[in-house]
Amino acid sequence: MTKKERYAFVLEWFQKNMPEAETELHYNNPYQLLVSVILSAQCTDKRVNIVTPPLFEKFPGPQSLSIAEFEEVEPYIRSISFANNKTRHLIGMAKMLMENYNGEVPGTVDELVQLPGVGRKTANVITSVVFGQPNMAVDTHVFRVAARIGLTTNAKNPLQTEMQLIANIPTELTGKAHHWLILHGRYVCVARRPKCEKCGLKPACKYYQTDMKYIIEQKP
Repeated sequence: MTKKERYAFVLEWFQKNMPEAETELHYNNPYQLLVSVILSAQCTDKRVNIVTPPLFEKFPGPQSLSIAEFEEVEPYIRSISFANNKTRHLIGMAKMLMENYNGEVPGTVDELVQLPGVGRKTANVITSVVFGQPNMAVDTHVFRVAARIGLTTNAKNPLQTEMQLIANIPTELTGKAHHWLILHGRYVCVARRPKCEKCGLKPACKYYQTDMKYIIEQKP
């Protein structure tokens, strides 16, 4: 199977079997999504969704968060990984939104990555989900799944994965493809023991064809 054929198979399968795909983070506006994505780094969306309702009630927008003290914010996110750093990032992010963007979340990757706590992955999520831009956020799930299936070749880092996926996925599907790969990695193509037996992508998956198919066939 050529790379072009592999992409065509994978995208068609997802379109048929997962026509609606979106972030599992709960949010009502760009500010809330930005806060949630910052908190989600090395933390589950489930945990973030537990933490954010009282946080957003206390700090409903960047103005209130920008003038908050560390001691006021940290207790709300204490159960989140790296809570101290993320508390500082949230306050710093809110201050920059107020000072540079009149309290609005900017709409470009270049602007977003200037905010404390915002890397390229977070910026791509915001520009894709909020602003509908054809950007591909690469987290550990996307990085792993794309490589296993064979959508990427010799990608050494998230940026290389992002560039290869962008080059081969139609722009109108890029936003959904980001969520397809994340959800597939979260629930099917899991890190330690991928659930190949229930995966519809087996015919196009390099990992299954070269590794898991042999292991499964050898089982008594």
